Amino acid sequence: MFTITTWNVNGIRAAFKNAANVWWEDHDPDLLCLQEVRARPDQLTPAQHQSFEGKNPVWNPGERAGYSGVATISKDKPLTTQLGLGIPKFDREGRVIQTILEEFRVFNIYFPNGGRDLSRVDFKLEFYQELLEICDQLHDQGEKIIITGDFNTSHRPIDLRNPKANEGNTGFLPEERAWIDIYLEHNFVDIFRELYPDREQYTWWTYRGNARERNVGWRLDYFLISAELADLVEDVIIHDQVMGSDHCPVSLLIDRG
Repeated sequence: MFTITTWNVNGIRAAFKNAANVWWEDHDPDLLCLQEVRARPDQLTPAQHQSFEGKNPVWNPGERAGYSGVATISKDKPLTTQLGLGIPKFDREGRVIQTILEEFRVFNIYFPNGGRDLSRVDFKLEFYQELLEICDQLHDQGEKIIITGDFNTSHRPIDLRNPKANEGNTGFLPEERAWIDIYLEHNFVDIFRELYPDREQYTWWTYRGNARERNVGWRLDYFLISAELADLVEDVIIHDQVMGSDHCPVSLLIDRG
């Protein structure tokens, strides 16, 4: 069984200070997809680098210091990796690593946030559109795809504790949620929701107001997979008891066939 774990670490140096690495070293997924790393590899200490030693780490930190960035750590060396989408205005923010394996292509993505003032919603929606066009082309070429990471969107009312109160906030705007529907119409499956249609479980909690203790959260971290892969999935696990970030890790267990 092949395990892919996604985790928005909200700053990888902070994650190390919070001992998040203890969990991922013990959990030891085949593919570890980290988002919002907010650091370059040369900003990690030698001891921190040991956490990824021999596991083919790939970094895409983006141009702006202390902002965004993703990293993918793979037990086995992939066929190849690609940084970004090939679209400069998105790629300069360090939001995407593509890991190409024999059986499927894994997109590790930190999707844009629309902003509290909604100033980046159009940018976010354009990102969704451009990514889908790329995925449509890959599907047409016969590739199977796994998109994982922080989508910065809760799809349905079941995916957040207070849907009514958040209808006007980024992350639950109708136009953001509609893009998840569009992906599902384009040969993708939200595999957690497919397996657990009625489960109320979240992956992010604000640091304000003891939200995590009260479980006032949002499901923002997903695995959207090509429909052809759905029968190979054994489980999707939201590790909502794991601390170290305002997000928790989520794991996909899949038979590589």
